[in-house]
Amino acid sequence: VQLQAFGGGLVQAGGSLRLSCAPSGGTFSSYIMGWFRQAPGKEREFVAAITWSGGSTFYADSVKGRFTISRDNAKNTEYLQMNSLKPEDTAVYYCAAGKNSRSIRLDTAYGYWGQGTLVTVSS
Repeated sequence: VQLQAFGGGLVQAGGSLRLSCAPSGGTFSSYIMGWFRQAPGKEREFVAAITWSGGSTFYADSVKGRFTISRDNAKNTEYLQMNSLKPEDTAVYYCAAGKNSRSIRLDTAYGYWGQGTLVTVSS
């Protein structure tokens, strides 16, 4: 089972993009889902996460108020709506699925990863 992320691209500062993530097979409806990103020359960092029910969401301080994570378990898809994008949001964005909700902000909580989708924000 693999995750596939979609929706990256080039956008001007202040613009919006919506990323989607879905498994190529199987279902992740009982998993926590998250988004991480890695900018050139930097380590991968946590962006946002959502519990299996969608009842709780978590955000990095750098994106709080601008990004919204959601999921549709009926469609087996999670989303990351990104508004008011900044050049510093430029990175490869990875979706992930896991079971350890107690470490939901850590990449070690996730056992499944997507291939990444590039988001470039121009100034």
